[in-house]
Amino acid sequence: MEPRDLSAHTVYRAGRGIEEVARELGLDPDDMVKLASNENMFGPSPDAVEAIRGSAERMHSYPKASHADLVDELADMWDVTPEQVWLSNGGDGALDCLARAMLDPGQDVLVPSPGFAYYAMSARYHHGEVNEYTLSKADDFAQTADTVLKDYDGERIVYLTSPHNPTGAEFTTEAVRTIAKETDEQTLVLVDEAYGEFTEKPSKRPLLSDRDDVALLRTFSKAYGLAGIRLGYAVVPEDWADAYARINTPFSASELACRAGLAALDDDEHVERSVDTAAWAREYLSAELDAPTWDSAGNFILAEVGDASAIADAAQERGVIIRDCSSFGLPECIRITCGTREDTERAVSVLNEVIEGVKA
Repeated sequence: MEPRDLSAHTVYRAGRGIEEVARELGLDPDDMVKLASNENMFGPSPDAVEAIRGSAERMHSYPKASHADLVDELADMWDVTPEQVWLSNGGDGALDCLARAMLDPGQDVLVPSPGFAYYAMSARYHHGEVNEYTLSKADDFAQTADTVLKDYDGERIVYLTSPHNPTGAEFTTEAVRTIAKETDEQTLVLVDEAYGEFTEKPSKRPLLSDRDDVALLRTFSKAYGLAGIRLGYAVVPEDWADAYARINTPFSASELACRAGLAALDDDEHVERSVDTAAWAREYLSAELDAPTWDSAGNFILAEVGDASAIADAAQERGVIIRDCSSFGLPECIRITCGTREDTERAVSVLNEVIEGVKA
């Protein structure tokens, strides 16, 4: 007995946790700073924490009511019908739902390079084929309609990330509109707005009002600080929103996740604090880090440091965990998550020492 041929599949390598690294290096985890996984620098919404505690005694029940309540709340927030909100187990779960709904075996998708590995992984899980469009470092990773359309060849799904991970670059709404207009009417343009709360630019949501070929992805992992709960969703056009009922797994979001999400949506103070601190940290990293950086609209900064692996390893030994971007095809770059003021300042101090030491 063997699984099907998985030789074309890649393995998703999540950022390592503080406890894991601390054990390996013999360090005190309390003395370490993790700025590698774009997590919320202030942790989860306090209101969500209380909601989780209060929900513990209901864990014997399936999340029917809480799922419906959260969907209704999100539908009101985005001014759509409840059917248009596809709740999922993390943002990656929403990617799976859309691949399940859209892809026939052998159909192609178009993904960014560099980009989030799970776009291609999800498509391949659902027997799709993967093509790439390139974001050029020489063009500062500019995301334009032409960037995508020059490599488009009739793919069933085109994945756009705005703000983009790991570069922080953005698409304008008009660029997305152009892509949707210039691609086939049976091509879905999927805009991943996982970092949407951190940008000053508006969501691409208005496109859903007059098009049936654009969908959005959102998550509670970043601004709301609920990465460990695994809660995300897609917002899709009304014309085919009923497909969710046919492809969704039973209760794809847990009772704890739904209750936490409902509470987090009302915790404006936590989100505002997180967004404001990320804006400060982006400016500080760009100004104080002894390495070239790119403008970012996310809760992270991409920096060019030469040997990213060596820099990341040396920083880790000093208690600062950042992301080596070799897995993105950028072995000369690191990605630094925006931390608290204290953590960001410490990270810059350590990284500057490490960068100077590697250069020497």
